Amino acid sequence: MHPPRSCTTTAAGSLARAVVVALLAAFGLLGARTGPAAAADGEVSWTVATASNDFGSDRRNYAYTLDPGGRLEDGLVIANRGTTPLHLNVYAADAFTTEQGGLDLFGKDAKPAGVGAWVRPDRPDVTVGPGESAEVPFTVALPDDVAPGEYMGGVVTSPAQPGAADGRRLGIRIRLRVGGALTPSLSVEDLKVRYSGTPNPIGTGEATVTYTIRNNGNSVLAARQAVSLSGPFGHWDARAEHVGDSPRLLPGDTWKVSVPVHGVTPALRLTGTVTLVPLLTDAAGSVAPLAAVESTTHTWTLPWAPLLVLVVLGGLAVAALTSRRRRRATRHAGEPHHALPDRETAGR
Repeated sequence: MHPPRSCTTTAAGSLARAVVVALLAAFGLLGARTGPAAAADGEVSWTVATASNDFGSDRRNYAYTLDPGGRLEDGLVIANRGTTPLHLNVYAADAFTTEQGGLDLFGKDAKPAGVGAWVRPDRPDVTVGPGESAEVPFTVALPDDVAPGEYMGGVVTSPAQPGAADGRRLGIRIRLRVGGALTPSLSVEDLKVRYSGTPNPIGTGEATVTYTIRNNGNSVLAARQAVSLSGPFGHWDARAEHVGDSPRLLPGDTWKVSVPVHGVTPALRLTGTVTLVPLLTDAAGSVAPLAAVESTTHTWTLPWAPLLVLVVLGGLAVAALTSRRRRRATRHAGEPHHALPDRETAGR
């Protein structure tokens, strides 16, 4: 995704660009962008920032609250830091959660259904001269029947020339709160426990708990997670070591989790419990924990080593009993047979 660097670049320049690229990669390029975005590619570079207006200046991203049918206007500022004219596409896109847990924005060809459909830049592309900047106004217009809740998307810029050397996209995130009741909700789906056992007859084994977190509410949520296993009547409790919070999930998103649990006693029947605490982050960045959600499942954990010992001992006992019966049968077969006297002869 990142083009090769020139061999004639100075060490300082290489280090600076490496730092920029590393930061962009760490923030997921577009998905985690919370402020002015920048990309450099030798001969082409630009930045994007929020416009200064009634919404404020030096904003890190766009955050709006609108009722259904509402409308507002804002702008994106593009600055060309290069030495040649810069021709960029400008478009809006919906956000999604990546497999790595970051937020990213769909490409230009994806069909939008939320923010990407409601945000309309004044023009689809812009040309910015070297050392100059240009503001691209855009309008946010909501349908009358849009459902309440939180929506994520962004305004994106990308090179307009086909096959441009710099294929990166730069954008700024839009967090939109549509007026109405917020119903934050998380659920646990496909909860399973897999026990791997132990060869030690009196030892403990390992287990893996897998499940899927689903955001089935209408707000962006992360989840604080706890996983535990226990035997009958709550005995032999084993808890997973610290499980990190899930990434922030958009409404309707899912996130698959796999958690190892050590020191699990094979107590025939195990109960696996997953507890989620939804974390709601408001526009100011404050995090509020909500009521916990708990889900359980059960699985059989046969202690194979002890059972094998019992089977062997039982087999030895059966073999010994069978051998004893055979010896007794052989001994009786070897004893002399005494015929009973004839009654008539005995009575004479």
